[in-house]
Amino acid sequence: MLWHEFTIHTTEEAVEMISNFLHEAGAGGVSIEESGTLNKERDTTYGQWYDQPLNDIPEGQVEIKGYFAEESPMEDIAVDIQERIEELRSFDIDPGNPRFELRLVNEDEWADAWKKYFKPLRVSERLTIKPTWEDYSPESDAEKIIHLDPGMAFGTGAHPTTSLCLRTLEKVIKGDEEVIDVGTGSGILAIGAILLGAKHVLALDLDPVAVTCAKENTQINEMDAQITVKESDLLSLLGGENGRDVLGIELPVKVVVANILAEVILLFIDDVYRALEPNGVYIASGIYKNKVDIVEKALIDAGFSIEEINRDEDWVAFVARKRS
Repeated sequence: MLWHEFTIHTTEEAVEMISNFLHEAGAGGVSIEESGTLNKERDTTYGQWYDQPLNDIPEGQVEIKGYFAEESPMEDIAVDIQERIEELRSFDIDPGNPRFELRLVNEDEWADAWKKYFKPLRVSERLTIKPTWEDYSPESDAEKIIHLDPGMAFGTGAHPTTSLCLRTLEKVIKGDEEVIDVGTGSGILAIGAILLGAKHVLALDLDPVAVTCAKENTQINEMDAQITVKESDLLSLLGGENGRDVLGIELPVKVVVANILAEVILLFIDDVYRALEPNGVYIASGIYKNKVDIVEKALIDAGFSIEEINRDEDWVAFVARKRS
């Protein structure tokens, strides 16, 4: 089977939004390759190893590839995505000088090829992400394994925003917390929270494909009784039915985590505040470095105090506590 490979050369700052544009346009899969220049140091804090050479993508740049079925109207799709990328500038997101390429490829060139680059990855002192098709034995009883099949559309945990969020969860989770994971994607944060000692996680996503993926990974990790996955946003949840019989948790909760773009985080800060109990903790990740000040101000204005600002490369995660 043939597929259209639509490549976009853009900036790391714009990668999350443009990837979402490709998903919304009907891409059957999306791959992201960030800069591998030699002046970008690889993190080996937890013994991570890399078996692929560094690429020559300029620092701060990224190549995003979306794969569309052969019958897709690529001319219309390309025009729509290019227009949406230009609109990002009005939201203070810089896509740089994007370049676009389009070619036909065989399915076997991409459908499973990415799997050879996804290896077991130690992301914190206690958490390791293991793809379901790889063999791996933990080094000690303290090492917890997230078994993950991210599918073609969702994160593997290698991106700084996800690994940063998992490390931040490791600091925050003390045991027996009820947690809401907003924008769960593959379910990786929900699974990590349970492994770290959370009692129950409500994992939310508006994308039905993400919901299916998160449910599958929940089952793979045998956490069906501890993770409830729902197709919903936080606002709809607050205005609808809730309770342990429906959600597996009762509002308000102790921890809310969201690994989403700053522009989206700004939209539901007040909703997070309502969902948290007094002194509850909000972990907000996925924030590019140029949005730190605006997110910090919005959190403080909403009634949060900032306890930590954690960084990984150009990305930031806030640990904010609801003032009682």
